[in-house]
Amino acid sequence: MKSLNLTYKGSLGKTHLLKINYVKDGLTKAEISQQMKALADSQLFAKDGEQLYVQPVSAKYVTTTEEVILGKEDFNTPA
Repeated sequence: MKSLNLTYKGSLGKTHLLKINYVKDGLTKAEISQQMKALADSQLFAKDGEQLYVQPVSAKYVTTTEEVILGKEDFNTPA
């Protein structure tokens, strides 16, 4: 699965990560930057008196690969 991890600084100087799953592949730097700035300007997300996504810091695609060790067929034993 591919996700887009967006890192921001909050209003108290803490770093916050926004992870978006099932993201469109191949977004340009300009598209991502524009949307990160729009999210920061919206001031929609706050917790414990801190605005979470105030200043965009970085963005990266992250690909997660699953490796099944045991599947459901391994646990289907006759009674």
